[in-house]
Amino acid sequence: MKTKVAVIYGGVSVEHEVSVISALQAIHAMDDSKYDILPIYISKNREWYTGEDLKTIENYQKLDQLLEKSDKVVFEQQTDKKVILRKKEKSIFSKGFISNVDVVFPVIHGTNGEDGSLQGYLELLGLPYVGCDVASSAAGMDKVMMKQILRDQKVPIVDYEWFYSTTWLNEAEDIKQKAEALGYPLIVKPANLGSSVGISKAKNAGELEEAIDLAVEYSHKIVIEKMISNLTEVNCSVIGDYEEVESSVCEQVLSSDEILSYEDKYQSGGKSGDTKGMESVNRIIPAEISEKATQNVKQLAEKTFKLLGASGVSRIDFLLNENEEVFVNEINTIPGSLSFYLWEPSGKDFMALTDQLIQLALKRDRERESIHFSIDTNLFSLHGKGSKGKA
Repeated sequence: MKTKVAVIYGGVSVEHEVSVISALQAIHAMDDSKYDILPIYISKNREWYTGEDLKTIENYQKLDQLLEKSDKVVFEQQTDKKVILRKKEKSIFSKGFISNVDVVFPVIHGTNGEDGSLQGYLELLGLPYVGCDVASSAAGMDKVMMKQILRDQKVPIVDYEWFYSTTWLNEAEDIKQKAEALGYPLIVKPANLGSSVGISKAKNAGELEEAIDLAVEYSHKIVIEKMISNLTEVNCSVIGDYEEVESSVCEQVLSSDEILSYEDKYQSGGKSGDTKGMESVNRIIPAEISEKATQNVKQLAEKTFKLLGASGVSRIDFLLNENEEVFVNEINTIPGSLSFYLWEPSGKDFMALTDQLIQLALKRDRERESIHFSIDTNLFSLHGKGSKGKA
């Protein structure tokens, strides 16, 4: 019997379209002799849909027509602890059964999917899922939290400051002083977004204000970092869990400016309208850095993955200065295109990658079955004198 895999993508995120591309890449890479794949698209207004037409990227060009042909769905937990997918219709008596679900494969980049929100919902349903759990998803998504964890463990990161958007409104001069103490040029970014959205550089006080004003449009939490001159950007993917990890080859990313922009990431390497996701980025594989730097990157990638409690596949992004000193920039716990292009040079094709990710999810679920989440007790029997009880 085939395993029923629900691939969830889209969502309420500035990376919505990128998520669709990554998810469809993953769906078409899965072994259909082992898995029945259920696409579940979450629209920007939070409706969930499924249907075979959702598997074709061209259909999204006429989204309204696509959704008209698709079924609105909900997860429903059964008395036997199984979870099924049902049609969501106006009458509760006309809900139609679509399929049971064995495991979920989240491919939502950014907020409401990569930050632990979806993972928490799946935990409540008791559904096994691919990738990081709630805590590691949240830690990986929040750049401030990530930096604090890494700094505590002496992992090299660039100097930074952070603050809330409300603080910027009330204490702008204090924030500017702290930022300028880092020294221009600076990078300003939202603390919990990816795909370079809301990120800009500042070479002076005027640009700093503009950069912060842009960042606060996307997040209530802002990070300001010291910018590395003569920068080389290198990425490395890691797959595994708390027991065993493996790092991929390294890639050197080529940008059109000091910051790798959204356009660099998703619209380079092809004509407008291409849908290759992160696969289309201008890059050099393997990265043209020394063997010593390569080993340093790989070791720090694996260490970062473990420190944050990651699982599944992640991509860790690094900054190298002209002396090849390595700094961890960020972790992407659901990376664009699932970083399959970094594994293919090592002999792990996209199908093998998706299969390993599903098996890791099922392994974690088996391990959790041995953990006690409740205890046999009846505390209510101690409160026989009404609902107020006594402390």
